Amino acid sequence: MLAVLWPIGDGRAQECGGDGPCAAGSAASPDTRGDRQESDAAAHGSPAFGGGFWERSKLTGDWGGLRSRLAQNGVTLDADVTQFYQGVTSGGRKQTFEYGGHGDYVLTGDADKLLHLPGLFVTVRAEHRFGENINQETGTLLPAAVAANLPASNSRALYFTDVLATQFLSESFALFAGKMQTLDGDMNEFAHGRGKDQFLNMTFVADVASALTIPYSTLGAGFMLVKDQQPWLSVTVLNATDTTETAGFNELLKHGVAVSPEMRLPTRFFDRPGHQLIGGTWNSKDFLALGQDPRFDLPSSSIPLEKRQRAWSLYWNFDQYISVDPRQPSRGWGIFGRAGLADKHSNPLSWYVSAGIGGNSPIPGRGADTFGIGWYYAKTSSELGRLAQALLGPVGDGQGAELFYNIAATPWLHLTPDLQILKPAVERIDTAVVIGVRAKTDF
Repeated sequence: MLAVLWPIGDGRAQECGGDGPCAAGSAASPDTRGDRQESDAAAHGSPAFGGGFWERSKLTGDWGGLRSRLAQNGVTLDADVTQFYQGVTSGGRKQTFEYGGHGDYVLTGDADKLLHLPGLFVTVRAEHRFGENINQETGTLLPAAVAANLPASNSRALYFTDVLATQFLSESFALFAGKMQTLDGDMNEFAHGRGKDQFLNMTFVADVASALTIPYSTLGAGFMLVKDQQPWLSVTVLNATDTTETAGFNELLKHGVAVSPEMRLPTRFFDRPGHQLIGGTWNSKDFLALGQDPRFDLPSSSIPLEKRQRAWSLYWNFDQYISVDPRQPSRGWGIFGRAGLADKHSNPLSWYVSAGIGGNSPIPGRGADTFGIGWYYAKTSSELGRLAQALLGPVGDGQGAELFYNIAATPWLHLTPDLQILKPAVERIDTAVVIGVRAKTDF
């Protein structure tokens, strides 16, 4: 449920999901698939920042050679801004269009190259959001564009969500500690990408059953096991509460602890690559008990809200390539699925499933483009019904679908038309039709 740094064969550091392949070096990463210049340079140990304006991997280029020299000395900066223009065209709580965005800035360092400290890697991530979005206007519990809410939906300030150190004690074992964001967990080849590269809707970006029990950004520590240069097991212990907007030391363990084990193993069904992932979460803090008398949540009530100690979740996902380009094995398309089970006494969702298809575009000449089609069904907790019906009216289950096509206009600019059809759990709110476009620029 986190992002850590680990070294690949030539000693370079890459940012990876705590359970999955390196995000910058994965065969399915939208940041590298289809970018022949960058992948060829990476094979020789250094990223390609130079080249013509329309061919370079980053908009700002090589900074007169400084960027390449920094990378050779173990320091890399990845900066991107993702913009969203989306609208609810029918249904939902309100028909409106909004513009907003998200800035993401990640600095990574290899302490061996910098300070001659072998096996030590450091990552620092800063994030902010700007503008407005239509996430609340859809009437659904889960955001239609999760990145537009990050790192804090109520603030536009810049926050450090990763300040993380990873120390490798061997090629197969590493310890990590610091402040960490957890959205990079639950890795999936076709349904991940932080809401910036693949799907926009939270349901197709990461497990939603664990969202209540695992904070987005907080202090923690853990270990991971690596085999064949791929992390396959991680165990993380976290502060129980979110501290995105603070350093977190004053809140550390004040309200309890959260634990998240996760395992992701490679498969080879149909002689094609794939993965099977299973994980779980447990949080010891006090949660609002959803099954209490709905009168207790009314503003006029003086009766304290009932609390329930501890909450848990279990989740699983898979990805499986169906087609792989024999000339470029890093390109292809396949199927994916997710399922999660949560503590119905404290989580608004009791279980959910999602499935879909995605990968590189099969359109001739557009191999660097990516696409995705997904569907989800979210079962509302039976305990929530008693409380929610008094406030919102009848509550059922939510479901929805999303279709996107990510156009690689240049290696540093990706444009994504997106369509979502979302049925809210609140029955008095009509099905929302959401259309929009996303633009991601790598600087």
